Amino acid sequence: MATQKKQYLSVMSLAMITVAALFGLGGLTENAVFGFSAIFFYGVAAVLFFIPAALISAFLASRFPTGGVNVWVSNAFGKKWGLLAIWVQWLQSVALYVTVLSFTAATIAFAFNPALANNDLFIVGIILVAYWGVTLVNFRGMNLSSTVSTYGVAIGTILPGALLILLALAWIMGGNPIQFQVSLEAAIPDFQGINSLALAIGGVLLYAGIEMSAAHITRLRNPSRDYPRAIMIAAIISVVLFVFGSLAIAAVVPEKSLSLVGGIMEAFSTMLGHYSLNWAIPVVSLLIVLGTLAQINTWIAGPCQGVLKVAREGSLPPFFQKVNKHKMPTNILLLQGAIVTVLGLVFLAMPDPSDSFSFLTAMTTQIYLVMYMLMFLAGIFLAGSKAGKNAFSIPGGKAGVWILGGVGFLTSLAAISIGFFPPSQEQAVSPELYTGLLALGMAVVVVAPLLIYHFRKRSWAAG
Repeated sequence: MATQKKQYLSVMSLAMITVAALFGLGGLTENAVFGFSAIFFYGVAAVLFFIPAALISAFLASRFPTGGVNVWVSNAFGKKWGLLAIWVQWLQSVALYVTVLSFTAATIAFAFNPALANNDLFIVGIILVAYWGVTLVNFRGMNLSSTVSTYGVAIGTILPGALLILLALAWIMGGNPIQFQVSLEAAIPDFQGINSLALAIGGVLLYAGIEMSAAHITRLRNPSRDYPRAIMIAAIISVVLFVFGSLAIAAVVPEKSLSLVGGIMEAFSTMLGHYSLNWAIPVVSLLIVLGTLAQINTWIAGPCQGVLKVAREGSLPPFFQKVNKHKMPTNILLLQGAIVTVLGLVFLAMPDPSDSFSFLTAMTTQIYLVMYMLMFLAGIFLAGSKAGKNAFSIPGGKAGVWILGGVGFLTSLAAISIGFFPPSQEQAVSPELYTGLLALGMAVVVVAPLLIYHFRKRSWAAG
């Protein structure tokens, strides 16, 4: 019987997969509300979080290329903490599906009937149909999944993102009004208490996901060399699109009428309509939907593989170990689908989709930052680990790793602390209820895997 030749991922393919995990057009609106000062937030988040996360993940991946964050944290602190790391990465991604797909629903609404963007039933329906559709793609295996992510992000994310920026440049050069002030003073945000900081802290999550593509490390020809290269390419593309994309939206759409869910299509509609290109609005809308589905596809494929790995090691019950003929974790995919279905109903409990979007984004941020704290600590602990021939090195050696890891850890801790305060725009629930729900959700997510690990059985380990 002939041995099937292994299919390797190219550096550029992995870079596109990483961009799909990192960058989503829906996140641009979140910082666009700050106008010209969005540059400040992106810059601070890049220096204090994104650069440390990118370099530490590349450092760890080049030394432990057999897996992602669960492998890195396990090597530093043991399997219990490795389980916690992949568990919070997995569950935060489940919450992320709902927030990202709510943006998808609003984008589809703009293509056919903009009024539907504020219809909770419509949004929930799109969330469920889109999510389960992408899940079916993942049942077909990692090769198809990675192909969908690679081409989907190029056509549905990078292309519309570049078009948005070019249209905004044409808008400005044509002498049309800019909806924010361009000055040194305007570049510094006007903080109005801790609540404004709480909204801004969501910008940290926009840079989260740089480590997600680690699930594909074993599919690289030379993991220690190729993974850091892909990470750096993805980082550059994402930062450019984030900064100029948010400014493009802020330049066209007034802050008071800017929807967190449908802001990008408001910008496209305004600019395309101005140039008598209304026919292109549905086309752009569908392209963005494709890019969003590619992002969801990447997030579904990555954490599930990590959860499957720790399950086979005996850290989770056999239920999590079932795979189909394409080696995809069927029970894990079905379980997270059930969770997404329940979370989607949150939109029916709040009067405005933007309120739901804001709360679920905050929940996602809190959960995800726990994983990053563990990852940064793992980098610090493993700073002196033996490096292979092609291992990625951080400037400054061990001290450089400690500094980057320390900055990233403290930033994550500060972000978690500030995140418990409701954003200044959040008015659907009381501050006490908002903080209580976040704290309860975070406690359940963190404690659950530790209890499961404590009561694990030897029979759970795969033979």
